[in-house]
Amino acid sequence: MNPPGRSILVVAILALLGMMGGIVYYASLDNDDLSMATIELDSVELTDVNSVESRATLKVTFLVANPGEVTVTVPVITYRLYADGSEIGSGTYSTEDVAMPGRAAFYPDAEIPLKNKLTIVMSEMNETVYKKIVSGQVIQYAATGQMTVESAWSIVELDFDTRS
Repeated sequence: MNPPGRSILVVAILALLGMMGGIVYYASLDNDDLSMATIELDSVELTDVNSVESRATLKVTFLVANPGEVTVTVPVITYRLYADGSEIGSGTYSTEDVAMPGRAAFYPDAEIPLKNKLTIVMSEMNETVYKKIVSGQVIQYAATGQMTVESAWSIVELDFDTRS
């Protein structure tokens, strides 16, 4: 014969497991909406040149869109930047140290530019491409990388490639 407290404990454990299963199921519904997020390389602007150290700073702007029905945030974008087909550097946009309510909220159908600074060094890249960048010549930029998209319940990492 089971003591009455034992059956209550079993029911409580089963209820807890059922609730956890419901949370996992509910969270998985967001994944399709999160996977709909898109990213484009919007612009790359030269902001500073240090000719002594052959170093330049670029402002890289990504345009992120949320066509889904769930509000999301983008805590991290890691990327490799290319100029005229040559890789010129890699960077990371990150708001991981900011609590989720303080990050840019991508409401359904929102499109927000996210900006990041990238420092490039001539010794680490093609000298011809570096000179074109710092002299202001027309450059075809592209980026590849990964964007992390999260909602209150889910997180998805999406690969992107803006090379044409």
